Amino acid sequence: MKSNFTKWFLHPDGESKNTYDALMDSVVQLVADQTRKANLPFSGASRKEIELEVKKVMNIPAAAQKMDAVLEEVKNAVVRNSLWISHPSAMAHLHCPPLLPSIAAEVIINALNQSMDSWDQSPAATYVEAELVKFFTSCIGYSPEADGVFTSGGTQSNYMGVLLARNKACQAYFSINVHQEGLPFEASKLRILCSEHAHFTVQQSAAQLGLGMNAVVRVATNDKHQLCTGDVKEKIEKLRQEGLLPFMVVATAGTTDFGSIDCLSEIAKIANEEQLWLHVDAAFGGALLFSHQYRHKISDLSLADSITIDFHKLYYQSISCGAFFVKQRNDFQQISYHADYLNPEEDREGGIINLVEKSVQTTKRFDALKLLMTLKLVGTDLFGEMVDYTINLAKETACLLKEDSSFELLNDPELNTVLFRYVPSTNRDVSVDEINLELQRAFYQSGELIIAKTKQLGSVYLKFTMLNPLNTISLMKNHIKQIKLAGEKIENEQGETRYEYSVHY
Repeated sequence: MKSNFTKWFLHPDGESKNTYDALMDSVVQLVADQTRKANLPFSGASRKEIELEVKKVMNIPAAAQKMDAVLEEVKNAVVRNSLWISHPSAMAHLHCPPLLPSIAAEVIINALNQSMDSWDQSPAATYVEAELVKFFTSCIGYSPEADGVFTSGGTQSNYMGVLLARNKACQAYFSINVHQEGLPFEASKLRILCSEHAHFTVQQSAAQLGLGMNAVVRVATNDKHQLCTGDVKEKIEKLRQEGLLPFMVVATAGTTDFGSIDCLSEIAKIANEEQLWLHVDAAFGGALLFSHQYRHKISDLSLADSITIDFHKLYYQSISCGAFFVKQRNDFQQISYHADYLNPEEDREGGIINLVEKSVQTTKRFDALKLLMTLKLVGTDLFGEMVDYTINLAKETACLLKEDSSFELLNDPELNTVLFRYVPSTNRDVSVDEINLELQRAFYQSGELIIAKTKQLGSVYLKFTMLNPLNTISLMKNHIKQIKLAGEKIENEQGETRYEYSVHY
């Protein structure tokens, strides 16, 4: 019976090697075929069609099926109907095409299956993550007292920023160790300030951490969609007059819609004067650390008490891969817990690193290997060129839209996002919002162009999120032309429908 198991595990047995080789060769070929055939970023299949295709493969057998048959099902139902994010015309969200070294590293990560909570489960991997954290804290400009940990992404990293700040505030204001004693009643007075364009996870984290979403105070933004420092000061003063306790300000280096980068030096000065914890959400803009042209935009990142950086955005890593950094490693003591069976206190005394002590995760992937292999194989110089190219392409695309009267441009790109909308060419009774909603839906359904929709100032806008270095200005010119033609068609159809309705009425 044991021989029936051997082929399905990594094992020195010849049958195991044959199975592994066959599976890997077949999967590599499947992906390579999709790369060649993916002329569009999406198949254009409807939701119902995709659902039915997936249901067809959900017959889980008692006996094993043939490898070729299973992979054929996966190809037809899943691969063909997935968003091909590596296509240059897929530009809806902060969802990047993964670099080949990252994809290759995933094979090693999955085979080794290291659990990054304790050293004895990930002996070499622990040091890879620890050393890569040191590399990044140095790039940020932190002192050797800084530290960090890899996370699943911005949501977890922002959560950890709020968590550490909350616990430290409770210690300072109420002499309460939240880690031991829980939240005091007075914690309802704590307040967090952030821009109106800050990521929703600030509110989400406050809610999950017992402060409530009402603990988050939205601050106005200026004409560049940056957090307004004047309003920060006014809000802090008002909160204190009301007997409330502002303890944290969250700045953003790359907002989701506009890509705006808050003025970190001015915000840091306020945070220092008012004794607030400064967290910078640089999930998007953290890649500017290696930019040749735009590094200066985050030159004051080191002023933050904590920082979020996502590597599965502008670092081109496969999902998921992010990190959370702190200026003072001792701040991780706010969440440290020792379990005798996992990370006993004597381990620390013996110099053993157990990463679980600075993470809200226990089992955690060896994602640091992806970034290490990428940076070594690609090099930081070329990586920086990739980042700069995509930002410059976004700026060139914005210029094209600005010069065309058929479009309204909403932002001058600071990073990779371009917000715009099609505007009617006549004074017909048509809905601009409906036209733009239909444009986004129509292009997605055709599979030709994947763009996002969002709302600003109560109106619908379209968004290019231009992360792919393989994209070109000639391709963008064609997309803009097609959007314009489609907009005119929808406008005419909508105008005729409204006219017929009014006449009939």
